[in-house]
Amino acid sequence: MSIPAQASGAPDAEPDGPEGRLRRFATIWSRAIFPSTATSMTRPEFEGHLLPLARELSGILHARPFDAAPAGRVGAALVEAHCTDPDALSSTLGVVDSYLVLYCGGNGPVGLSTEDGRARCARIQHALAGGFTQALRERTLAEQEAIARSALAARSQAEQALHATEARFRAVFKDAAIGIGIADLDGNILEINDTLTRMFGGLENHVRSHKVNEWVHPEDSPHVWKYYDELVRGEREHYSVEKPYYRNDGTVLWTNLTVSLLRDAEGRPEYQLALMEDTTERRLLNLRLRYEATHDALTGLPNRTLFFERLEKALAHREGMRFGLCYLDLDGFKAINDSLGHAAGDRLLVEVADRLQSCATAPGEMVARLGGDEFVALTTGPRTQDEVHELAGRILSALATPVRLDGRELTVRGSIGVVEGPSGERTAAEVLRSADITMYRAKAAGGNRFALADAEADARAITRHGLTTALPTALDRGEFFIEYQPLVHLGDGSVHGAEALVRWCHPQHGVLGPDRFIPLAEHTGLIVPLGRWVLEESVHQANFWQERHTDGGPLRINVNLSPTQLHHPGLVAETVDVLERSGLEPGALCLEVTESALIGADDDLLKPLRQLAEMGVDIALDDFGTGYSNLANLRRLPVSVLKLDRSFTQGMQQHPADPVDLKIVEGIVSLAHSLGLAVTVEGVETGAQAEQLRQIGCDTAQGWYYARPGAPDRIHSLLLADAV
Repeated sequence: MSIPAQASGAPDAEPDGPEGRLRRFATIWSRAIFPSTATSMTRPEFEGHLLPLARELSGILHARPFDAAPAGRVGAALVEAHCTDPDALSSTLGVVDSYLVLYCGGNGPVGLSTEDGRARCARIQHALAGGFTQALRERTLAEQEAIARSALAARSQAEQALHATEARFRAVFKDAAIGIGIADLDGNILEINDTLTRMFGGLENHVRSHKVNEWVHPEDSPHVWKYYDELVRGEREHYSVEKPYYRNDGTVLWTNLTVSLLRDAEGRPEYQLALMEDTTERRLLNLRLRYEATHDALTGLPNRTLFFERLEKALAHREGMRFGLCYLDLDGFKAINDSLGHAAGDRLLVEVADRLQSCATAPGEMVARLGGDEFVALTTGPRTQDEVHELAGRILSALATPVRLDGRELTVRGSIGVVEGPSGERTAAEVLRSADITMYRAKAAGGNRFALADAEADARAITRHGLTTALPTALDRGEFFIEYQPLVHLGDGSVHGAEALVRWCHPQHGVLGPDRFIPLAEHTGLIVPLGRWVLEESVHQANFWQERHTDGGPLRINVNLSPTQLHHPGLVAETVDVLERSGLEPGALCLEVTESALIGADDDLLKPLRQLAEMGVDIALDDFGTGYSNLANLRRLPVSVLKLDRSFTQGMQQHPADPVDLKIVEGIVSLAHSLGLAVTVEGVETGAQAEQLRQIGCDTAQGWYYARPGAPDRIHSLLLADAV
């Protein structure tokens, strides 16, 4: 088909607004077909005549539900406007194909995707060509009838008009860009154009030797032959479907097919008109794009998109069906990438993918790559309880053989989370989340194993994640508070001070102890502002106690420091600032640091602790005896107090007390006193324990025997009890 040069070029500038784009489309259309139109209108007038037709095409393109049939009226309107030259239809179809979606695709309330727009455009072309052909044929028949009525008056003129009309129809039929065929109601093919002949291999007799109803294909739409029967019975005027055909060489031709019913002058069904667009290349391209969109480019395995489609299908409720999912993450893969490079890492992933594919070959099994070094294997069926365990075992066995890369043998290990259950109970997102949580439990247990999903473990992990996300705003909302546990002199039973213990009053989970959220705060970095808040509150409380309790010496306050706070550059400055603003003497503050945080500490880490100790702040080595520090290393640490872990006092609860525990505690106390260190014992729960610790020589103690952690005013009550 040929489109005039001025119509085929891209526009100089994008029109503004839907109406502007619509007018631009009408302009291009008028330029394309005006030279072949027999009309007395000027080109601007003709363009104005086409504008309503362009607006109607745009409306058809965006109609919901979509129906291309009204486009037949546009084809008929062209015939009415004397656009009956063979080039008029060809040029119109070319303009619609090239510019309708481009200029009118975004004019609707919701923009069309490219694929949807092109599909609709193709069906609009079919309907337009059908309407044009039908109108041209009716016009031909009308002209023939007019010729017959005026034969006596102007036979020669009528013969010329009939010849011209037939010539125009024959030219349009022959040169159309889409395949056109005409058959009778019995399916006998009467006429086909050159385009249709080429679509079926170029041999006209091979097409004519068939009847329409012989072209059955296994992938036919279920409704295609139902529509055909309704059309030949006169119950349907047209239908449009996507239909494949077998060519004579065995290859498949995919088409967008529109079939219309042609009636005689009395309205009786007479012929069927088929318009075909060859969509084979487009379909192959779509299949290729679909494959690339659903498969991993590196390994060729199904990707996350396709896996979720299969998983959702497996989870759809079906009686007696179950599923099993293995979520695999390679152990230590980052080290391989960092040491050997990403190219070696990619080759390792390809090898792993090949091994995984060999593990999942049974019906109902598939393997996919989710991304990075994460893979999943899915099995479905009525007996997945045992099958998924066997699948996980096969995967670990397949990974056990070392992979050889660049002359190196690499040992591949993996951690697998296994989820199994009946279909119809959980969503795909819930199953994958459970598998992910379970996989990390397997990795935390040492890796190179699989773990089974556990609902309680999942709930704990989900709660832990919820607490992590709620932590940043909890401090701003004032959800934290402090309880104080007294420190008691073992010599006279008087209150020496108290340890500050932070609590979280969570709006959903109630009061949470530090073991539930301090590790999360360490992980997120919130421990620094939280620790500063605890220090400020505790120091102000200690200053308040000193103002209320002037007898018996000042009460000390013990505040815990986390490992992250030790590395915080503002530790010393913030502590000094808090002490100065509260008015508390440095000697009334004791900062507790766990023994494990100081194992192997260098001078840079110890420097801020030494600065605080030189100011008069006591440093306590907390949980002493649980780490692996060298006892001789105590001399270089700026600590003044050892806090024995409660594990040392557990052996003293029995009667008689464990002599080994007594000897160990006695030795630690003797060593501490020889170094000038005070000794505090945690976890004292009975009077017998307290007496034994006093006899050994421990200085202070804390535990439920004296008081549980509580509100700050309970310290004052305890002091009054001591006085009594």
